[in-house]
Amino acid sequence: MTVNGLNVHYKIINPRVEKTVVLLHGFTGSSATWDKVMSLMGDQVRIIAIDLNGHGYTDSPNNVEHYSIEKQIAVLHELFVQRGINIFTLVGYSMGGRIALAYALQYPETIEQLILESASPGLQTNEERTVRVKADNTLADRLEEEGIQAFVDHWENISLFESQKNLPLDIQEEIRAERLLQNERGLANSLRGVGTGQQKSYWDELTRFTKPVVLVTGELDKKFYQIAVDMKNLFQNCKHVVVPKAGHAIHVENPETFATIIEEQI
Repeated sequence: MTVNGLNVHYKIINPRVEKTVVLLHGFTGSSATWDKVMSLMGDQVRIIAIDLNGHGYTDSPNNVEHYSIEKQIAVLHELFVQRGINIFTLVGYSMGGRIALAYALQYPETIEQLILESASPGLQTNEERTVRVKADNTLADRLEEEGIQAFVDHWENISLFESQKNLPLDIQEEIRAERLLQNERGLANSLRGVGTGQQKSYWDELTRFTKPVVLVTGELDKKFYQIAVDMKNLFQNCKHVVVPKAGHAIHVENPETFATIIEEQI
C-alpha cells in the first residue's frame, strides 16, 4: 500500500472482523516477528502487523527525515484512515513501543487500549539525549561501513538480548535470519532518525493519557522493568505485567504468554 509516498508493507489476518489489534515491531525486526503470536490468537480479532519505515518490505528512503517519530506516526495514521480503521488496540515492542506511545498520545481517540512491551517514553534530559544521539550515529556509520552481517553479529550479542541465548537453536536462527534480511540503509537511518536520543521525552505527557495501558516486561530485563514501574506511577489507568524467566523480547521468548496477555485485555 502506498502511504504518504512510501510503499508500506503489512500483514493482516481476519480482515472482516471489526475488533482490531495493531502490532508494531522493534529495531531490526519486521511484521514477521509477530507470526507466532498472530497464529495463537484465533479468529475473533483482526490483527494487523506493520513493517515500520526502513524495516521489512516497507521502503527505506535515503532521507533521514522519513524516519522521524513524527513521520512514522503520520504514515501509520494515514494507513489506518485508508483502511477505515477507526479504533483499535495498539501493541508496540521496544522501538515500536516508543512509536506506539507517541501515536497514542497524538491520536488518543483512536486507541481502545495501549499495550507496551519493553518500551520507554524516551530519555529525560538533553544531556542523555545528546550522548545517545552520538552513540546511535556512530553505530549507524559502523553498520554502513561493515555491512549487515557484521552488525547483526554485534547486535545479537548486546546484553539486552542475553536471555535469547537460552532459546532453542531454531528460534535463535529465525531471529538472526529476520535481522539479516533488513536493509542496511533502513536500519542506519532508523538509528539516526528514530533512535531513543532523537525523540523527545514523553514522560511529562503520560499523566494526561486516560485510556487503559498495559506495560509488559520480562523478569530478566531489569532496565525496562524499572522504566515500566516508573511509567505505571504516571499513567491514570495502567497495569504492569511481569513475565517470569523472560528478557526484553517477551513475544519471541514466550509467545504463548504474550498472546494470552493481549487476549485477556481485549
